[in-house]
Amino acid sequence: MRLLADENFNGDIVRGFLLRRSTLDLVRVQDVGLSGTDDSGILEWAAEDERILLTHDRATMPKHAYERMIAGGAMAGMFVLDDQFPTGAAIDAILLVVDASDPSEWSGIVAYLPL
Repeated sequence: MRLLADENFNGDIVRGFLLRRSTLDLVRVQDVGLSGTDDSGILEWAAEDERILLTHDRATMPKHAYERMIAGGAMAGMFVLDDQFPTGAAIDAILLVVDASDPSEWSGIVAYLPL
């Protein structure tokens, strides 16, 4: 599963993923030169690179995702986590989804974790 961590996504969660699963294909918005890019631009890049977006942005990112899909745009998926969710539990929730599903199951889905 290919993942993209939004610019505001908790860095401790990202580091925890990579410590627990070094083979996980996870990049951050900052790693791919998208710092400061608006939500629509991030969703466009994620769709083109077939990456599921990880975000804490419950306020605007899902809205932009739904607008994108209504307009016929592709989206590999989005996992929205509350930024107050404990780091270890967040890592466990996302790794469970990664291990128990196929990326194609999340195409066009905005999922709020934990499920």
